[in-house]
Amino acid sequence: MAALLLACTVCVALDPAALRPLNHWLYDQRLRLLAPQQGDPRIVIVDIDERALAASGRWPWPRAQLAELLDRLFDQQGARLVGLDLVLAEPDRGSGLAALDTLMQGTLRDDAGLQAALQRLRPQLDNDGRLAASLRRHAVVLGFHLSNEPGTALIGQLPAPLLPVAMLGPLGAPLLRWSGHGGNLPQLQDAAQQGAGFLNAIIDDDGVVRRMPLLVQYQGGIQPALALAMARALLVGDAAPGSGNAGVALRLAPATPPLRSVQLRGPAGSLQAPVDAQGVALVPYLAPDIGFARYSAADVLTGRLPPDALRGKLVLLGVSAPGLIDQRNTPVDAALLGTVVHAHLLSGLLQGRLLAVPAEAPWIEAAALLMAGGLLMAALPRQNPWPALGLTVTVMAVWLLGHALAWHFAGLALPMAGGLLVPPLLLLVSLGLGYQRATGARRQLTRLFGQYVPPELVQEMSLAPERYTMQSRSAELTVLFGDVADFSHHAEHMPPAALGAMMNLVFSHLTDVVRAHRGTLDKYIGDAVMAFWGAPLDDPAHARHAVDAALAMQQRLPAIHAELARHGWPPLTLNIGINTGTVVVGDMGSRHRRAYTVMGDAVNLAARLQSLSSQHRLGLVVGEATHAALGTRLCLAMGRQPVRGREGLASIWQPLPWHVGELPQADAWVQDWQRMHMAAAAGRMADALALLAALDRQAMQAELAPLLPLCRWRRAQWPP
Repeated sequence: MAALLLACTVCVALDPAALRPLNHWLYDQRLRLLAPQQGDPRIVIVDIDERALAASGRWPWPRAQLAELLDRLFDQQGARLVGLDLVLAEPDRGSGLAALDTLMQGTLRDDAGLQAALQRLRPQLDNDGRLAASLRRHAVVLGFHLSNEPGTALIGQLPAPLLPVAMLGPLGAPLLRWSGHGGNLPQLQDAAQQGAGFLNAIIDDDGVVRRMPLLVQYQGGIQPALALAMARALLVGDAAPGSGNAGVALRLAPATPPLRSVQLRGPAGSLQAPVDAQGVALVPYLAPDIGFARYSAADVLTGRLPPDALRGKLVLLGVSAPGLIDQRNTPVDAALLGTVVHAHLLSGLLQGRLLAVPAEAPWIEAAALLMAGGLLMAALPRQNPWPALGLTVTVMAVWLLGHALAWHFAGLALPMAGGLLVPPLLLLVSLGLGYQRATGARRQLTRLFGQYVPPELVQEMSLAPERYTMQSRSAELTVLFGDVADFSHHAEHMPPAALGAMMNLVFSHLTDVVRAHRGTLDKYIGDAVMAFWGAPLDDPAHARHAVDAALAMQQRLPAIHAELARHGWPPLTLNIGINTGTVVVGDMGSRHRRAYTVMGDAVNLAARLQSLSSQHRLGLVVGEATHAALGTRLCLAMGRQPVRGREGLASIWQPLPWHVGELPQADAWVQDWQRMHMAAAAGRMADALALLAALDRQAMQAELAPLLPLCRWRRAQWPP
């Protein structure tokens, strides 16, 4: 058994996806512990922050203002090189030049005086031309985005590739490939003597940016990252002013796969950056409390910075104003400005301290695990518990020491999770295997369904685990979408931390209700929650349970509001849409991420009903199939309504908190509501309006208070 466990662990080492979360965490801890404690004074951040926007106007700025900022950075402050962490894809329309051109080509085309005046004014009004002139004079590296989203567009112009992919032979094939781009205006890109670099980072499956590609393949050519493009521009030196960076040679080493490093050589020197086979480098972040000098663009534009404060510096220009900020979750900061991530990579490139993940890393880990595991399997059976524990701890300590030495002296970031798992697993293998036999079926169900299904349902499922699977299947289910109204308004006026805490509180309450009514939580979608009933545990009354849950959510709102008020947060309104129909349910997704979820036309209709509920502030609406399954639940016909994205009209209903016979006033009110609709359908609008007025008066009774908004909605829907 111990040998089998060791063999499985070695297989995990060769397939690192299983241990990726732990390896990520261990890498982050090493990075924080071993990162340099000194900043890089050569690199500074110039930030278009909230103060800059307050002083110079909202974003986007006129291109003339960007040109002035670049001129001041170089002419007054003496910057050596500037990299733009932004994309200038659209023409500047702030000067009115486009509108004047339209007039001059139209009704005023024959006015020679105005035509001549426009020609004299054009240089002053052509903001893009002014920025292009500034780019020609200065050493500026532009930024652009790449994309692999479906239907991605080709916007703007990219710089000429460093070289064709075909020239790299087998080394070029593994480089990341992209299908679309967001580039800069051709006028600006042509003017940039130092070219451009892409801004894309790689977001790991835990949402953290640890890696960035240095080179990618796009449209048959090789494009560099912004940091690599800046480093390449530095290697030109003063050898060929105005000739761009064509004099810098790019080389990938070794000449045969797998790729290990990117090498640049130019008149001003050379650099070598270790990468993996895909051309991806680990970002060498500095210690969490160590950063780069950062200045507001407002101080540059107003001359508040001392002259030559940026003399000889490498400047990264980015935007951090609220609403525009590009934040990244990194090992050293959960909300690091994207521009600063590029600064860390550039600093590591220039200082030669990038880390490498060798292609043989899984094999190195597997070999080390075999040695450590073999030693433990041979020694542990002969040891008493305490000496066995001491030996296990010693093996783990040697493992940690070896990885620290490889990091510090060889620049290798080797995976280490396996070596920290195998020794304690081997020590506890007997107990672990016994526990696995006793509780294997239940643990499997909990692992598969525990994050979606209430624990009491998992307990029920564990009585016959063979009946349940995450394989996709077709089934009739009921799907619920619940959305918090006015979330965008709250998001604009609340600090991010408070907004997140508020939504956590609301989602906790709503999830409690879903679980209490035997529902399956699907996901949170921004400010909305999605759940369904009828799977994985069969539920013949799934429609009734879903509606009961929705009404319970509405009834819980006062308690939620009381908690929100204690924190000083505003009250929230919930709009819910429910639909019943045949869907596909099961474990779906990609090889990177999967989820137990539902899809199909019935799911789409439920989402559309929720949107309709939000649009009309109805609180809760259900589809025809759901209404048909509600039995004695009182429901109001809301008529046939247009539903976005669907042809024709859909019948919608609003379930009420009462059953037939539970509240006589409600029974009578529902009957009058039906008569009102029949009168309106027959063209007797006077009778319908009279009935509506009577319903409005009846709804003012305390028992019928929930019905009052429906009268207002009905009145608003009919023409005056």
